[in-house]
Amino acid sequence: MSVTTVRLQPELEEHLDALASRLQRSKSWLINQALSEYIERQTLEQSRWQETLKAMEAVAQGKVVSGEAVHTWLQSWGSPNELPPPKAGQ
Repeated sequence: MSVTTVRLQPELEEHLDALASRLQRSKSWLINQALSEYIERQTLEQSRWQETLKAMEAVAQGKVVSGEAVHTWLQSWGSPNELPPPKAGQ
């Protein structure tokens, strides 16, 4: 495991000390947890952004499903003649 030095603002250091004491965990453990959660959120956010860009490109290319087609499909749910999901361009 590597060692990284971080300068903390005094009030952040106080909160970190208090939290570490309350949870009976080391400051290092808390910082590792916080960074892991932050990195996971950022990775998920980046993935969602890429999906959004792909969806916007699909819309720009006209690859969309009409509201009417979606409504008809939803109305068929639970019926003996349930329809398959509509595809773009229908």
